[in-house]
Amino acid sequence: MRPGIFAKTFAGGSLEASLDAVAASGVRAMQFNLALTSGPSLPDDVPPGLAAWVRDSVRARGLEMVAVSGTCNLAHPSHDVRRHGLAALDALIAAAPALGTRVVTLCTGTRDPDDMWRWHPANATREAWADMLGSIGYVVELAERHDVTVAFEPESANVVADAHAGRRLLDEIDSPRLKVVIDAANLIRSDELDRQVKTLERAFGLLGDDLVLAHAKDVRADGKIVPAGQGELDYARYVSLLRQAGYDGALVLHGLGPHDVPASVAFLERHLGTGVPEVA
Repeated sequence: MRPGIFAKTFAGGSLEASLDAVAASGVRAMQFNLALTSGPSLPDDVPPGLAAWVRDSVRARGLEMVAVSGTCNLAHPSHDVRRHGLAALDALIAAAPALGTRVVTLCTGTRDPDDMWRWHPANATREAWADMLGSIGYVVELAERHDVTVAFEPESANVVADAHAGRRLLDEIDSPRLKVVIDAANLIRSDELDRQVKTLERAFGLLGDDLVLAHAKDVRADGKIVPAGQGELDYARYVSLLRQAGYDGALVLHGLGPHDVPASVAFLERHLGTGVPEVA
């Protein structure tokens, strides 16, 4: 394992400036977002010239694109909104190999019509599950067509809110092209921090065989999500469980600002055994 980072952490300038900032951080693995090309994260089309520009810019800096974000609300209550998201995902999945990756990350979505990261009571209904399942099934067909893996992330505000729902989705779709992005901070509620080891062990027992990417952020006792190393998540156990699951990819930092990056990278390196040990 090695540290990775959301390239969008360094958004705000040109594509080249953002990638230069990733390279300057010392991190080589990154999850990419097309918003860095001065457009939407999920555009209606990804022209070959755009894909080549991104791929060549990444490679020129010795960086590795471990995944590209394909985030849209796959459980939105509006059929038209879901259909538009699926059309954009069609374009992104087709272009992913040309961009330089074969992993596209997904969001299972929420019934909240305005905020993709806000829980809605209707998320727990059969109708929400059916709509989300239909969306994911279509996306997996696209992934199979283009030799790409799509990966969802259990998230408390989404229809797939926990590891048990994630296991159900994997079993119902039953395709090697559907995998999991795991983020321990998304699996632990603030009132469960004293029981987090059991929660993490259960999650890895359910999902550990299907991991394709791991994220790294942290959670405090007040429920606030913070950069890795600034909360109370048991990172030693998290890393240990990743290793036991056979995961050897990037542990991708996100939910942080550029000023947080050096400390969070050093924190991950210490836990991964790739950095300079602290002097007592």
